[in-house]
Amino acid sequence: MVWARPGLPRKVRSFLNLAALTAMNMRHELQLHIRSALRNGLTRKEIAEALLHCAIYCGYPKAVDALRLMREVYDEIDAEARPKRRGK
Repeated sequence: MVWARPGLPRKVRSFLNLAALTAMNMRHELQLHIRSALRNGLTRKEIAEALLHCAIYCGYPKAVDALRLMREVYDEIDAEARPKRRGK
């Protein structure tokens, strides 16, 4: 219901979610929303910048943890995109 409301584009809503979930240190939800943010039009660079920006307002440890989680999500996505090798 919230995502369908007019007033904010999905990309902006994704930015807000990344910041809020980083501030609350909600790792599982942040992981899901990093993937969603990519589908909503954010680039990997924009996501990294948003999480880095959180360091000032949410605290450095939370932002570093979020950036580490972002890297894990990107590694998973990249692994999923690689062609599977036969016989392995």
